[in-house]
Parts: sequence; C-alpha cells; structure tokens
Amino acid sequence: MSNYPFSYKLSWLPRFLKPSLAGDAQDFAPMAGTLMDPPPKQAVRLVFVGDISAVANRGAPDCAPEVKALLGAADLVIGNCESPVVDRPSAVLGTKLGTHHAMSELFLAEALAAAGIAREKLVLSLANNHVFDQGVAGFDETVGALQRLGIRTVGLAANGPVVPVQVGPLDIGFAAFTLWRNVDENLFAGRVSMDSDEVRRRRDGVDLLCAVPHWDWEFRHFPRAETRALARRLVGQGVGLIAGHHAHVVQPVERIDGTIVAYGLGDFLGTALARQPWPGRIGGILVVDVSADGGSRGAVASYRLHPFMRLRAGDHERLVPVEALVGQMRGKAEGRLRAIFPASSSEGGVAA
Repeated sequence: MSNYPFSYKLSWLPRFLKPSLAGDAQDFAPMAGTLMDPPPKQAVRLVFVGDISAVANRGAPDCAPEVKALLGAADLVIGNCESPVVDRPSAVLGTKLGTHHAMSELFLAEALAAAGIAREKLVLSLANNHVFDQGVAGFDETVGALQRLGIRTVGLAANGPVVPVQVGPLDIGFAAFTLWRNVDENLFAGRVSMDSDEVRRRRDGVDLLCAVPHWDWEFRHFPRAETRALARRLVGQGVGLIAGHHAHVVQPVERIDGTIVAYGLGDFLGTALARQPWPGRIGGILVVDVSADGGSRGAVASYRLHPFMRLRAGDHERLVPVEALVGQMRGKAEGRLRAIFPASSSEGGVAA
C-alpha cells in the first residue's frame, strides 16, 4: 500500500492536467547565481537532470546539440532512475497503461548515448516510488542491469546513507532517499533508503555532501512548507547541495546558508503519460561548478538552471532548449518560467 494521503490521490489527475502555480517566486533565488567571485582556479562540474523513464519514449530521444554539449561537458551527471530496468515487465497491464514504469537495458543505453551522457560519468538514484513497479525481482534486475552498464547507483540501503564518488580531484558524497512509495513499506526496508534522518554530517574524506531526495508533491511548481523545512534540516546536517525529484514539473531554487536547493528538475525523459500537457514538458538541467581550490575546496562556486522542452516526435521525444523554441510555445514556456523564478533569472537558457 502506498503512503500518499487520500486527498493527494484525488488531486493527482487535476494537477496532472493543470500543474499548480500556487506560490510566490520572490520567495526564492534566481535561476542562475555566482557564489564565488572571482571564480576558483580549478573546479569540477556537476550536472543534475530530472526523472528518467521510457513511458513517453518507445525509441531513444532526439537531443538538440546544445543539450548534448551541456551534458557532455559534465564531470559527473546525476539523475533519478524512475523506471525499473527489465527485459520483460511483470506488471504487464499496468506497464501498458503507464501506471507501472519499465524500460529495457537497451533503451537506457541508447537514450544515454543520444543525450551524450557517458555511462562512466553517470550516477542514478534508485530511491523513488516506482522502484518496485516490477516487483522485487524487477528491483534486483534493475540493480544488475545498471551494474552491467557501468552506472553507479545511490539510494540503496546496502550502500549506506552516503555514497562517496570521486569526481576529478574531489570526493563528493551523495545521499539519496525517497519520502514516497507505491507499495508496502516492507518491500523498501533493507533495500531502498526512505529515512532522511540518516543523512548526517560526514566531512571525513568528503569534500561536498549532496542530497538527492525524492520528495514534495507532484505537479506543483512550488514546494510545500514541509519540503522547505526538510531542506533546512538537511542543510543543518551538513548538506551543501540539494537536487530534488518527484514533482515532474520544474520547481524553484533556494539558497539556504550557502547551500543551493533545486527543489525539482521536472522530467528529463517523460514519466507520466506520452501525451502530457505542456507545462509538464518543461524540464531543467542544473549545472553546478564546485571549487577544487585549497581554501574553498568543496564549496559551490556557481549554479545555473537550463530549461528545456520535451516535444513529441512520433514514438519518442525531442529535447530542445526553451530559447530555441519558436512561436506560441516559446512564449508559453517563458511565461511559465517567469512565474516560477524571480525576474532577474530571465537569462537562464541552455548554453554549453
């Protein structure tokens, strides 16, 4: 049984059809910001993407050159693996309807190649509500498939609350967890992290502690008060960077005592339905430069959220920078972004 409130379940379809803009952008930070001026002499680039699924894609996506260049220039890409990676779904009807997610190992490999993401530079979180959509066997198959592909994973209970990853000269610690589940809690226990309180300050051997939470409510552009309170608690536990998932729409950025919090990056590859309403097709790619200089080692030097749109192209999607859109769709997308981010952030298009 899932742990979603009944009122939330009732609101899912209305909010999917019309994502909520209830909130105030002025409470948050711009789409881009510089925290170190002058910039560090040496830095590593972390690039965060949203949820990854095959629900809206029968084939690999088409990615605009600007998107591929942005992802290809990363020292490390971090995202959320929203679909179990299985050869044959066990939940056949649910998978056809889109309520249960699944993608093949071949699809994932081809999608990453199409997006210019090198597998050895990729970290995927498995801490999400869909991780058991194909049962425990599907979960085990997913872990094995990602290992075969050479993709590192976070959010597994067996790996502990913080997973260190060496990125150039830096050691980055990743703490991934989900607040939501679609099945009974006993399936998650001992397999997937659901406890945000396990994240503790761990500076020994870690230059930066980064949280990757699956939190908040879907199809709301502004985070709930409870989500913002949790962000502040994580900052108090030593987390220096937070990039969240689950909302399936772009959410704002907040700066808390020097920590950058990107509440929601939307979907990187469509995860709801193939014919999703346009506000849910806006995604964000978060680029963060982290200092590797001696005096500021592990500090965030700058960040920028690059918005893009997922457009239908037959049986798959095209990922296009918002600034490359034309006509009415560009105006609608830019208007939505202005409603989410303070006016000073209007410069935030995709750029390599």
